[in-house]
Amino acid sequence: MDDVLKQSLLYDFYGELLTEHQRAVYGAVVNDDLSYSETAEEFGVSRQGVHDLVKRCNKTLAAYEEKLHLVEKFLRIRGSVQEIQRLSSQYETLEKEVLAKQVLDISGMILEEL
Repeated sequence: MDDVLKQSLLYDFYGELLTEHQRAVYGAVVNDDLSYSETAEEFGVSRQGVHDLVKRCNKTLAAYEEKLHLVEKFLRIRGSVQEIQRLSSQYETLEKEVLAKQVLDISGMILEEL
């Protein structure tokens, strides 16, 4: 997974745990795709300050993920649902019993995740 997607997912899941100022600055850099210089100008801080805050936020958000694994769980469940969709799209070509068993197995794994 590329860094931007990873940062965005971590922010989506754990961003509310950051301070309001951290959310605003981090969101400007990650979600709004502003440069450190543009963000610094917008918030009236130094470019280095923005860089340091983003770096700290990345560490904080990664620490939350290490403990809670919500993003990891989300990605696994999303992959399972995509597999069910793939199997369902082959409904006409697969044996119905095999398809049903595979869908039941995958849905059982999803329920265990939840």
